[in-house]
Amino acid sequence: MKIILKEDIKNLGQKDDVVSVKNGFGRNYLIPTGKAQLATDSALKVLAENIKQANFKQEKIKNIAQETAAKLEGITLDIPTKAGSNGKIFGSITTIQIAQALKDKGFEIDRRKIVSDDIKFLGEYIATLNLHREVSVTINLNVIQE
Repeated sequence: MKIILKEDIKNLGQKDDVVSVKNGFGRNYLIPTGKAQLATDSALKVLAENIKQANFKQEKIKNIAQETAAKLEGITLDIPTKAGSNGKIFGSITTIQIAQALKDKGFEIDRRKIVSDDIKFLGEYIATLNLHREVSVTINLNVIQE
């Protein structure tokens, strides 16, 4: 029996895969629990259209991420903060502060997409922005005293 998986199933396949299973497994477990549907002609046509639209949407998102990465390439952010006389910051620089500095420059980047080292001293650092699964860019951070 051929079925279309609606979710990832270990040792069977990924979501939207068309797989062959034994009749009892499909009829008694996969289809009643909503993990799969029968692979009829109409269901296969709907699946093909959904995959086509999802690929188009992902390509569009990837292109936007690449354009943003091109604009961010080589940018240096100055992040002013309070620090002691020995150059140690009171607290640390977080991804929230980096995202705010990017916002001040005109880039709306989610803080969860920013990866940086633990910044506890004044100086120059590097942060990585993961804009897409396949697109990332590094920016320079210059932590200065207020």
